Amino acid sequence: MDYQSIEFGLEQGIARITLNRPDKLNSFTAAMHGELADALTRVESQGARVLVLTGRGRGFCAGQDLSERQMSAGSAPVDLGHTIETYYAPLVRRLHALPMPVVVGVNGVAAGAGANLALAGDIVIAKRSASFIQAFCRLGLLPDTGGTYVLPRLVGHARAMGLALLGDKLPAEKAEQWGLIWECVDDEAFDARLDELARHFAAAPTKGLAAAKRAIDASLGHTLDEQLDLERDLMRELGRSADYAEGVAAFLAKRAPVFGGK
Repeated sequence: MDYQSIEFGLEQGIARITLNRPDKLNSFTAAMHGELADALTRVESQGARVLVLTGRGRGFCAGQDLSERQMSAGSAPVDLGHTIETYYAPLVRRLHALPMPVVVGVNGVAAGAGANLALAGDIVIAKRSASFIQAFCRLGLLPDTGGTYVLPRLVGHARAMGLALLGDKLPAEKAEQWGLIWECVDDEAFDARLDELARHFAAAPTKGLAAAKRAIDASLGHTLDEQLDLERDLMRELGRSADYAEGVAAFLAKRAPVFGGK
C-alpha cells in the first residue's frame, strides 16, 4: 500500500507508525484507518519486537475528521455505531493483542478518539506541552475507542467522570500525576526518550513481555484463582522459551543477555 496518511518503517526490530496529516492534527479518515490496518498487518508479520506510534506536527491526533461526517439539512443521520464497529474497535483490539510492547509518543494534543488511541498503548509518554481532551461531550457523544473502559481503570471513577462529562483539557504533567500515562518529558527530550524506549524493547525478551501484557489485561476480569492459574500456564510456557534459557545462562555467566525475542 502507498501510504498517504501515515508513515511506516521497520528496522532492527523497531516498527514505527507516524500519523501524518499534520494540517488536520492527524485526525482520522476512512483512508487513514485503512492504512493503519495495513501497517499493523506488517507489524504482525515482519518480525517487529516493538511498535512505536506517534504523530507528525504539533498534534498527536484530534480524533475523527468531522468533515467526513458533514450532513446537509434533511439527510439521514450518520451511523456512528457502524463507524466504531468498522474502524475504531478493531484498531484498539489489534493494538492490545500485539505480542510486543506498544510505545505511544504523544507529541501534542490528543483529543477525542485520538486521546483514547494513545491510551491503548502499553507505555505512553508525552511532551510536557501535550494535552489530553475527552472532547466527545461537546458533540453530544460518549468517549469511544475504549475510553469508557480505560479511563476508570487508569484514573478512578471520579476523575473518569470529570474527564468524560466536562471535556476539560488535561495537561500531560497532570496526566502523569494521575496515572493516565507512564511519563511526561520535556519537549526537547521527547524524541531521544522515545528512541531510548524503542531500542530497549527491541533488545528485550519479547515473548515474556507479550505474556505480561496478556496477563495484566486479563486480570481486570479475573478472580484471584483464575489469575493464579493463568500465571502458572504462562510461566510454564515461558520456562521453555529460548529467552528464558538465555536469561539464566547470562545471569550465571555474569554477562548481559542477548535475547532473540523467542
